[in-house]
Amino acid sequence: MRRVVQPAYVTAGSAAPADPFAADVIAGLTAKPKRLPPKYFYDAAGSALFERITGLPEYYPTRCELALLQNNAPAIASLFPPGCALIEFGAGSSRKARILLGAAATVEAYVPVDISGDFLQQDAAQLRRDFPHLTVQPIVADFTQKLDLPSGIAELPRVGFFPGSTIGNFEPHEACNFMRHAVGMLGAGAVLVIGVDLVKDAKILYRAYNDAEGVTAKFNLNLLTRINRELGADFDLSSFEHHAFYNSEQSRIEMHLASTRRQKVRVSGTTIDFRAGETIHTENSYKYTIESFQALARGSGWSPLKVWSDGMFAVHALVCDEERDGG
Repeated sequence: MRRVVQPAYVTAGSAAPADPFAADVIAGLTAKPKRLPPKYFYDAAGSALFERITGLPEYYPTRCELALLQNNAPAIASLFPPGCALIEFGAGSSRKARILLGAAATVEAYVPVDISGDFLQQDAAQLRRDFPHLTVQPIVADFTQKLDLPSGIAELPRVGFFPGSTIGNFEPHEACNFMRHAVGMLGAGAVLVIGVDLVKDAKILYRAYNDAEGVTAKFNLNLLTRINRELGADFDLSSFEHHAFYNSEQSRIEMHLASTRRQKVRVSGTTIDFRAGETIHTENSYKYTIESFQALARGSGWSPLKVWSDGMFAVHALVCDEERDGG
């Protein structure tokens, strides 16, 4: 589910607010159809709600991926070159990286990259205590953009880590763009370990995003709470509903916020009209087969190396077969 970045939307003929959050929100809400970048889910409250989601009985991806990593950590770590830097894209919690770090004694440095700076720094401080011989150098940044690695890390061989099925939150062409960007970041011969959610029974997928406790609904609606708080908007949360469904033609879960009535909302001085039933598209989560993801990887400069799967989720190891372009 977790997604960190999506292209900003710009409305023709209007001056974008100086605040990128405000600019993206206004542009997304005035677009047709309405949409919001899911990277803005993750304020403090949203991050806490997402951590609750990962422990729900219906939400299988985190549970499945953790088991795959734990059961196969030595095999995964055996693919890492000695003295490497493990670079985690969209790190959030380091819970999954810790499994690999515990199994890969030759990892010299861990570089988590995320836009949530406070959480990232707190987690890095704990990692330094738990792995005293490991260099931990977090980067607060959008991992889809050009990154300047810390001094002392740039010359190390690199392993990429992209867990959480976050790749599914990209549109397919965006996923290809990210994978090519990772080629530039990691370089020829580098390994990328990536978690991918698999196509499965639609009922299982529906329950994963419509949990009985309503935590995912709170997570989705918290985006409006954040807009109200940070942009002075006047969304009435009781007039919006969480909708999540599986689009079988696109092989993706879609999350929306649906207006239950006709209404107007003010956001940063802009009036947004909603029809009854009109939705704000907040997130996609694409599901792949093992073969379809490997085809995407091949088209993006990566060759399949190994895959571990329980039939619900897959952890792929890929090897980069192109020269680094300095990305």
